[in-house]
Amino acid sequence: MNIQRQIIFIFKANLNEMKLLLTTFLLTAILLTSCKSINNSTENYTGDVIIYGGTSAAVIAAVEVAQTGKSVIMVSPDKHLGGLTSGGLGFTDTGRKEVIGGLARDFYHRIYNHYQTNDAWKWMEKDEYGNTGQGTPAIDGDMRTMWIFEPHVAEQVFENYIEEFGITVFRDEWLDRKNGVDKSNGKIKSITTLSGKTYEGKIFLDATYEGDLMAAAGVSYHVGREGNDKYDENWNGVQTGVFQHGHNFSVLDTPIDPYWVSDDPSSGLLPRISNNPPGKKGEGDHRIQAYCFRTCMTNHPENRIPFPKPEGYDSTQYELLVRIFDAGWREWFQKFDAIPNRKTDTNNHGPFSSDNIGMNYDYPEASYGRRKEIIKEHETYQKGLLWFVANDPRVPEEIQTEMQKWGLAKDEFTDNGNWPHQIYVREARRMIGEFVMTENELMKRTPTPRSIGMGSYTIDSHNVQRYVTEDGHVQNEGDIGVGLPGPYEIAYGSIVPQKEECRNLLVPVCASASHIAFGSIRMEPVFMILGQSAAAAASIAIDENIALQDVDYEKLKSLLLEKGQVLTMEDAVGE
Repeated sequence: MNIQRQIIFIFKANLNEMKLLLTTFLLTAILLTSCKSINNSTENYTGDVIIYGGTSAAVIAAVEVAQTGKSVIMVSPDKHLGGLTSGGLGFTDTGRKEVIGGLARDFYHRIYNHYQTNDAWKWMEKDEYGNTGQGTPAIDGDMRTMWIFEPHVAEQVFENYIEEFGITVFRDEWLDRKNGVDKSNGKIKSITTLSGKTYEGKIFLDATYEGDLMAAAGVSYHVGREGNDKYDENWNGVQTGVFQHGHNFSVLDTPIDPYWVSDDPSSGLLPRISNNPPGKKGEGDHRIQAYCFRTCMTNHPENRIPFPKPEGYDSTQYELLVRIFDAGWREWFQKFDAIPNRKTDTNNHGPFSSDNIGMNYDYPEASYGRRKEIIKEHETYQKGLLWFVANDPRVPEEIQTEMQKWGLAKDEFTDNGNWPHQIYVREARRMIGEFVMTENELMKRTPTPRSIGMGSYTIDSHNVQRYVTEDGHVQNEGDIGVGLPGPYEIAYGSIVPQKEECRNLLVPVCASASHIAFGSIRMEPVFMILGQSAAAAASIAIDENIALQDVDYEKLKSLLLEKGQVLTMEDAVGE
């Protein structure tokens, strides 16, 4: 009897444990299912206009939409708004400032207002500032505009726009480039980001430097240089033997040997020299302009951080620069362009500089992961270059002594180790839209239809390759600087795709242009101009429920002129 009771007791105990385990299992399963449901839940947002990007063009476009009373959502892969304008390019490539109108001019007016306050001049007196800009005074008192500025000031102006106009911004949101574009009947219905958020709109703008939304939507584009025969141009394609700036080895009295052991190809090429032939002059290729970071430096002791030695630093990467110094080149400080408060917008200059030639060819089409690798490689290279010049004993003493007075600005890019958060994507994809801008329109050989803004900067391309000449010397190729007969008009057709490809997408940054024409169009003020004009066209298309390609140009023109845009020289500010 005692044995039977023990058996029953053990059975009941085990049964209770089994019930407890089963209950625990069920609760756990429910909890896991609930968590899975929460993590995989999609959030849906709707607006009249959805802008993908965080560039200057994106912000200005959003402001224009907001001013029309329509709803707008910015979906930005960037945490910081403003792109290169707030990312270090404070020495603005203005060209002819009188053709910069509308909200772009308003931006530079707001910059002007900031620097009229005493608080803006923390590290120097206002009257100490040299007031030198790129082809224009930095401060234009008559027009109440300022074209040269510190990065954090530009970013604050963009953030002020967002707050003032109540613009909804989702940051750090990356388009699902494989499955994130819902498109039917020639129109984008919605886009989805990697986080699972979906944004539905009537009109979409791709305002990124890369053109990811454009590409994912199936719109035609080009990467690299077209041959001159494509659009009957002179300055597109390979440009061997053309030296229009000082960014080549022809500026040196002594040719530079490219090999570790002079005249010995078996010893191998020095780093950052390609062993591929440059190609035939005038023919197209896959190569694109070199990228760099526009670093903000200072020589003010209280605001200066010594150049950091990057992880992975390799002094051999700068062997070519040593040979350039040994050949007598001394223009290292030529492009330390002054911006307020004893800071610089430092750009490339010379045969070997911050331009990381040939290391970005796959960037336009690369995955997000691969792009991060390319950006990191550029950062390591450029930080290493600064460290090298400031510390390596092979650098000429007069350059190194002066370089050691400089460093990164302590009060810029404070959440990124004082390093710019935006790499200079000088070109990536370029749309093949309703109209392709070429050097012929820029040089006034052929007319431009339906102007929505103007450009005026020199036709400009940075180097795209560094190679070995037939004589066995190192040389750069692709650096072009061709003057224009005057400001030129930019066609509405250059920001809209071909109608059969997409009827509700605008592309104001990766605009439809040949490589060499884009070399002028790609300036930040122009991106702002095109962003506003794109948003104005979006407003008309929404009101009339029509495709963007069917927008009546006279109606758009009237609206843009009302907004202060400059469409022809007759509209020029101050003319």
